[in-house]
Amino acid sequence: MKKIAVFVLSLLALTPMAGAQSRLEHLTVKSEILGVEKPYSVYLPDGYDTSGERYPVLYLLHGAWGNHKSWNRDGGGEQPRITDEMIAAGKAVKMIVVMPDATGIGERRGGKNMGYFNVRGWAYEDFFFEEFIPYIDKNFRTIATKEGRAIAGLSMGGGGSVVYAQRHPEMFGACYSTSGLLDHRYRAVTSNPDEIEWLWSVAQTSPVEFLRYATPEQLEKLRTVRWMLDCGDDDGLIGTNLDFFTEMKREKVDVEFRVRDGVHDWKFWREALPLILEFSFKK
Repeated sequence: MKKIAVFVLSLLALTPMAGAQSRLEHLTVKSEILGVEKPYSVYLPDGYDTSGERYPVLYLLHGAWGNHKSWNRDGGGEQPRITDEMIAAGKAVKMIVVMPDATGIGERRGGKNMGYFNVRGWAYEDFFFEEFIPYIDKNFRTIATKEGRAIAGLSMGGGGSVVYAQRHPEMFGACYSTSGLLDHRYRAVTSNPDEIEWLWSVAQTSPVEFLRYATPEQLEKLRTVRWMLDCGDDDGLIGTNLDFFTEMKREKVDVEFRVRDGVHDWKFWREALPLILEFSFKK
């Protein structure tokens, strides 16, 4: 009887159902705008290969000196494991998670070309909206609507996610920033001229300044996005997150703000990921 049970279990292990699981792929996309092959990572949920269904997409942005692998097994984020667990527990919907790359070409992936915005000779934001999102929608079974897209990120990626949702509110139903770099005053974090480039681009696109000069029409569009801020109580960026929260409230744009115990590190961001996944597409 024991041998039969072992044989049955062996057969089950070979069935398509047993083999159906989420997977993480590291791929590239050719960019005519940037003139390079740009890497990215994509998480595909359990059942993607067999269901024929379309899935919402979370664009998950890394921080400064990170890359497209930072949120997953090769970085500090443990994205595949956490996403699998959240979906299995019914706390998050099945989704595709796309992790783009915004690294620089300097030391530790910093310096020139690092960041999510257009700077001299490097139009990353144009690439993201004119090439990258259309490419993802064409090559994966996405729900290619505002309600089917969310954007989130940590630190520099938190600032990038907020700026993208401000500038393109028609593209995203939700935006979650954790430990977000939201104001140009933090240009002082480096004295390296090459690394000033991306920080200066933040100065040109400060989410706080955007709100102060937004038109009534722009503010009305911002109200169509669900917003969440998340920052550690001992994080040096909490002041600018509070500034942004205050400006959003002043302009009557709904936003949630969670202050948790923590600093600017991967422990905090790993704990943020379940919150991001749950918030992005409300069940």
